[in-house]
Amino acid sequence: MKILLLDKNHPLITEQLLAKNFILEEDFTSSYDEVCDIIENYEGIIIRSRIPIDRNLLEKGRNLKFIARVGAGMENIDVKAAREFGIQLINSPEGNRDSVAEHVLGMLLILMNRLFIASQEVKNGIWKREENRGDELLGKTVGLIGYGNMGKATAKRFSGFGCKVIFHDIIPGLSDEYATQVSLEELKKTADVVSLHIPLTSETHYLIDEKFISEMKNNFYFINTARGRNVETKSLVDALKSGKIKGACLDVLEYEKSSFEHLETENEDLQYLLESEKVIVTPHIAGWTHQSKEKLAQVIVDKIIASFC
Repeated sequence: MKILLLDKNHPLITEQLLAKNFILEEDFTSSYDEVCDIIENYEGIIIRSRIPIDRNLLEKGRNLKFIARVGAGMENIDVKAAREFGIQLINSPEGNRDSVAEHVLGMLLILMNRLFIASQEVKNGIWKREENRGDELLGKTVGLIGYGNMGKATAKRFSGFGCKVIFHDIIPGLSDEYATQVSLEELKKTADVVSLHIPLTSETHYLIDEKFISEMKNNFYFINTARGRNVETKSLVDALKSGKIKGACLDVLEYEKSSFEHLETENEDLQYLLESEKVIVTPHIAGWTHQSKEKLAQVIVDKIIASFC
């Protein structure tokens, strides 16, 4: 099979697929239109997020057998069109679930214990103790929205900190030793921490908005390592200002470019997030460790070989 690699990834993809006699061609610079011109020559695509795989491109790729995304989210692919054309879709959420879970926990501990603020103060000659009194995770109810690979790995971490972990998912019967499945209404009644682990779809776009936040019984900490557009930023900022959201850990932002390589815009809401002591922001790196880079690639290779060798 002839495969087009559109993004740089771990070299094990090339090494292992070449060893299985796949033909690989790398193209990390061509534009969308240029890819459309050549896509009919390939039976497979391996991507991250650089090029949108829409219906137009898929129609031109009449020989495509699979599209493999090195990562979890598939919103950059027209999934409906791909299935209509009989193209197999492959992704690798198993590869960075542990990285995401550790990032979630790390951000929240830093925020709740004011570790970054206190460290910077001491380095600048400021010694404040009472002002930097922290908040403990022990005994808190953590509500996860979404219980796939990321949600399960995150629940496992929180359960070790003496938290009660609950989750909401549209698929029933997912409760396990780490977390209990509840309705969204029950989660809103009891959660002290809310963490998103969902894909971006028409149903989850702006899931966290003014209405959702107002329906939360408790003031709460909020974590988003899913997708920026799962959250209406203005509503998040308003809730931070009012104290309804006690603090936010954001690895993703509504204003990211679709390739996730940089921010597309600047405005007052974004500026508030960047300046607030109540907010920790990281550049879409929750699933971005040295270990996950290799694991993501290995999962993709294993799935391709299992299906096409």
